Amino acid sequence: MEAEYDFSQGKRGAIESTPTGITRITIRLDDEVLAWFRDQVYAAGGGNYQTLINDALGEYIQQRREPLEETLRRVLPEELERIGK
Repeated sequence: MEAEYDFSQGKRGAIESTPTGITRITIRLDDEVLAWFRDQVYAAGGGNYQTLINDALGEYIQQRREPLEETLRRVLPEELERIGK
């Protein structure tokens, strides 16, 4: 270790910049919710639990935006096939 370091060219802030279209936030989640997402990533053999949370929220938003008619068109054929009709 050096006795003194030169930080005159140092810059404040994050080392990696956040990509466009992504916003860094702080969020509080229940311990059980966070544990579930972490367990899912672990069971899958790796990945990023934050990405999994983002994907889950995106799916939720998509389902909320999808009109009832489109939901029925998507779900009914799957259900009819499942029950063998």
